[in-house]
Amino acid sequence: MLIIMLGSGTGLRNGVNSGFGDMATNSMFIWTQRTTEAYKGFPRGRFYNFNNTDTQALIDNIPEIEYIAPRIRGHSRTGDNNTVRGERTGSFRIQGDYPEYNLIDPVEIISGRFINKLDIEYKRKNIVIGERVFQELFDRDEDPIGQYIRVSGVYFKVVGMFRSKKGDRQAEFENQQICMPFTTLQLTYNYGDVVGWYSITATPNVSVSVVEEKAKDLLRKRHSISPTDERAIGSANVEEEFNKMTNLFRGINGLIWIVGIGTLLAGIVGVSNIMMIIVKERTQEIGIQRAIGATPFDITKQVITESVFLTAIAGYVGLVIGVGIIEAVNYALIQMQVSSDMFTNPSVDFDVAIKALLVLIVSGALAGLIPARRAVSIKPIDALRDE
Repeated sequence: MLIIMLGSGTGLRNGVNSGFGDMATNSMFIWTQRTTEAYKGFPRGRFYNFNNTDTQALIDNIPEIEYIAPRIRGHSRTGDNNTVRGERTGSFRIQGDYPEYNLIDPVEIISGRFINKLDIEYKRKNIVIGERVFQELFDRDEDPIGQYIRVSGVYFKVVGMFRSKKGDRQAEFENQQICMPFTTLQLTYNYGDVVGWYSITATPNVSVSVVEEKAKDLLRKRHSISPTDERAIGSANVEEEFNKMTNLFRGINGLIWIVGIGTLLAGIVGVSNIMMIIVKERTQEIGIQRAIGATPFDITKQVITESVFLTAIAGYVGLVIGVGIIEAVNYALIQMQVSSDMFTNPSVDFDVAIKALLVLIVSGALAGLIPARRAVSIKPIDALRDE
């Protein structure tokens, strides 16, 4: 039972963690929202945009920032096929990125490369496509690198293809994206110097919450927003969410061990009772052994050895059955191609399994102490008379 519960807990944790992919856990995202307070002559409900100068201001004024990646999305009407290659068309999400974004929320580069600094500097018409985009616009045996795709009426050269590292629906979402240089997207869609939102990571040993508060304070000042207007700047703190999930699974793991140890204790009590019955049935035998010279230590060792043997065999069988069930469930999930962001790859750490078995064996030795003490407490003459 303990092995199955531990494996299930690991599967649950793996499923939830797959939603994070390889995203930096010390990261945050920040974007603009309508103001909720009038300030410096500006009315309540004002909408504003971040811009390129904000990017440099954040870098210059917040030394705790490790990576910062401005991002913006290309607009398109719902249902429009914004991407064309030959006779094939598709509707995909267009993102303008900096190279740093792939350090904050990485994707797996299948072929080619990601956006680089030269693409940003020279506003190159290069794009990196998701795996799903390739499947829709190319034949299976085609090499997309160096091919051209028309995006929103402009031709772009494919320089890379990627696959999401996340799981389930989030992976499907990312695999349908097309990434182009941030500066190129601003020019293509006539956005001027508008920035959609920022992805930011903190330097090592610094909480991203510190960076979050500093960034919000700086951006409020730069855009004449009331210092008390908490809703004018939206944010998502990945570190906080990750810590919540970590604490949740610590609690689940602790509960599993409590239930598991309770189960082990119940088994140990059963073994102890069995040994008590065995000792009672073998009273005459123990009396004969004592009469011909067996010491109390010999009798104690004999009873405890039998107790340890029972618990070791039962523990090993339980370990094998538990691991077998976990592996069978994992095999079934793979064979049926079940993909879930709540449960995936159930498994048990080998060290944990061995430690649990050792704990059971030691507990078995302790379970044999009471029957052993009863065995040596019987006088040889009384034992020989026992019916």
